[in-house]
Amino acid sequence: MEVSSLPISASQRGKLISSGYTSLSSLSSVSPSQLAQDLKISENEALEILKVASRRSELDITDNGACAIVNGAQTAWDMLQEEESSVRITTSCSDLDDILGGGINCKEVTEVGGVPGIGKTQLGIQLAINVQIPADYGGLEGKAVYIDTEGSFMVERAFQIAEACIEDMQEYNSFLRKDSKDSQACQIRKDPKDFLDNIFYFRICSYTEQIAVINYLEKFVSEHKDVKAVVIDSITFHFRQDFEDMALRTRLLGGMALKLMKLAKTFNLAIILLNQVTTKYSEGSFQLTLALGDSWSHACTNRIILYWNGNERCAHIDKSPSMRSASAPYAVTGRGIRNCASNSKRVKMM
Repeated sequence: MEVSSLPISASQRGKLISSGYTSLSSLSSVSPSQLAQDLKISENEALEILKVASRRSELDITDNGACAIVNGAQTAWDMLQEEESSVRITTSCSDLDDILGGGINCKEVTEVGGVPGIGKTQLGIQLAINVQIPADYGGLEGKAVYIDTEGSFMVERAFQIAEACIEDMQEYNSFLRKDSKDSQACQIRKDPKDFLDNIFYFRICSYTEQIAVINYLEKFVSEHKDVKAVVIDSITFHFRQDFEDMALRTRLLGGMALKLMKLAKTFNLAIILLNQVTTKYSEGSFQLTLALGDSWSHACTNRIILYWNGNERCAHIDKSPSMRSASAPYAVTGRGIRNCASNSKRVKMM
């Protein structure tokens, strides 16, 4: 249950959301004095907000709690069948797809991090295009949401990648026609404009806007059921600036993580979070690590780290419950993400 539905004033709802209290559960263990301090309001006003939230929680449990628990039961066999039939979004790099089990999985949150210039945004745009590949070509035939916090999305680049995607489909079509009596099989009915029309773009300029958009995603996706991928580029940017209250930052990030995991599962989405790097002092030296700290590493299902190996770009599966730790090279070309020409068949298992 969201705090946006509470029968309190708009200014109070705004203060709650800005302070990281986005759900009723986030208010369940906070004291009136702590809430008053976080929202910069009186204790009496904070107490009234907590009373309203408590009454609403009790109503939800009475009306929906038992039903939700019973209906949520699922057998382990069903879960296995579901996992084996899950669909994936190709990265357009077969080496990378190989270690990912076919591509980026739906129903999961995948974090992709790396140093500047390694190709994070390029991969994000590639996935926003590839999720639209028609079912006849092994794609999801879906749409994408692109949440841009840094202003790094390049529409001209998306157009180039869309053109290359169509060329790949035409090449595949020609291959099929050689072995098919039906010369009209798998006709391509898409052009680059169609791909761009199917990317819903949100430009985010503050962490409060980022929270608001993520809170809005459930409604947006429920109204656009063909959305199959959400790319956030990057999840980090606004949370690394002007944040002196680290407890608030942790609370906000934790709330976002829970919402994104729920969205992925509920709507069968692939959620891709692009992340930056920072330095961490460990064992007597500074080392590069993904931003937002160790606690954030639990916010995603899979974690992929992009890095340089000499002059070659590589991707490493750092964390996953279903995939082995592995690395593979990839290239950023004029056509998008592709195999490295000199290493097209090499996959290193860790």
